[in-house]
Amino acid sequence: MDNAARGNTPKPTLKTIAKLTGLAVPTVSRALSGAEDINIDTRARVRAVADEIGYVPNRAGVRLRTGRTNVISLVMSTEHDVMNHTAKLISSVAGGLRNTPFHLNITPYFADEDPMKPIRYIVESGSADAVIFNQIKGQDPRVRYLLDRKFPFATHGRSDWSDQHAWFDFDNGSYGALGVRSLAARGRKHIMLIAPPIDQSYGAAMIAGATAAAQHAGVSLAVMPGLSSDSPVDAIEAQLAAMLRDGDKTDGIIGGSTNSALAAVAGIESCGRVLGDDADVFTKEAITFLRRVRPRILAIHEDVAAAGDFLARAAMSLVRTPEAPPQQHLDVPPDTPL
Repeated sequence: MDNAARGNTPKPTLKTIAKLTGLAVPTVSRALSGAEDINIDTRARVRAVADEIGYVPNRAGVRLRTGRTNVISLVMSTEHDVMNHTAKLISSVAGGLRNTPFHLNITPYFADEDPMKPIRYIVESGSADAVIFNQIKGQDPRVRYLLDRKFPFATHGRSDWSDQHAWFDFDNGSYGALGVRSLAARGRKHIMLIAPPIDQSYGAAMIAGATAAAQHAGVSLAVMPGLSSDSPVDAIEAQLAAMLRDGDKTDGIIGGSTNSALAAVAGIESCGRVLGDDADVFTKEAITFLRRVRPRILAIHEDVAAAGDFLARAAMSLVRTPEAPPQQHLDVPPDTPL
């Protein structure tokens, strides 16, 4: 078909799909919106026909009819673990919205910006139906702002008001404890935790879990001073190497992120020490990477794919059925030391 012919072809509408499927227009509309009272096979058939003929909803018309944008916004800092954690979260949220009427919009903010800025913009502009965000603090002002305005949202992490909102969280307290037990089981006596930022909920949980486990195991635990697992890799590597050269006895390290674990390995080896013999590193990863390239790293899987899919569905549920209880899930790591 040439461009002229294509330009003269009428744009597919709901009526077009209704004619091709033999269904009523309202049924087609509800099937495309993912209405659960429409048979799943019917929804799939309608979606297949819509894709085949190139049907694209009129976003302005949808908003006029429903008051919705059919957009879910994922708000994220630009300074997170793009190689592993963030990349997986983005792809899994997108996967959770696949074959639904909702679209994903990614809203970044920079380290020197107020994290409230993108949240406030989305709410005041009405540019999305719901938001998903992470790096949650206990008294997170974003959570309080959204709760007060009854705006749909889901968090990757828990706030002090987690009973009131949708969330998916990894049990970082259990992770910290598992790290200590795994290192202690290998004879490590002097453990250092490269912890997440202490003002974020998962950082406080990880420190608490590791501290309690260290006391129970009779080993020492120190939190790396001045830096966090979100700090630049070069800074973590340099500080650890300097500490080891100055006689620090650390022989086991827990990384709060994949990047911090890589930095720890580099710091250990820059001092002539051998990973797995002189010191061990325990960490978590969203993508099986470390265990392939450095098998002696002790790494467990954090299912960020499940987190993204869950958060996408939780956000859609809040938009469709705001009166329903918010969906919540805690992902607990295995209990057996590595």
